[in-house]
Amino acid sequence: MDTTVSWIVVASVVAAAVLAVAVAVFVRLLRTRRGLQEAGLPTGPRWVFWGALAYFFLPADLLPDPVYLDDIGVLLLALRSLRRYSRSEPV
Repeated sequence: MDTTVSWIVVASVVAAAVLAVAVAVFVRLLRTRRGLQEAGLPTGPRWVFWGALAYFFLPADLLPDPVYLDDIGVLLLALRSLRRYSRSEPV
C-alpha cells in the first residue's frame, strides 16, 4: 500500500512540474506576440497563434491532459514560428 501511495505522490509531483513548464511556455508565447505587436512587427499567420492556444485549452489532445508534453511541443512550435516570421519580415 505504501508503494502505491509513493507512486501516486511522485506522479502528482511530475504532473505538476510538467504543467508548470506548459504554463510558462504559454505565458512566453503570449508575451512574444504582444511584444511583436507593440513593436509594430507583423505577428505572422494568426492561425499559428490561435491554433496553439486552442490546442492548449481544448480537452482533445494527442496525449491525455495530465501529460502536457504535447501541449508544450505545440506551444514551442508556435513560439518558434512567430519568432522566425518576425525575423524574415522587413520593418
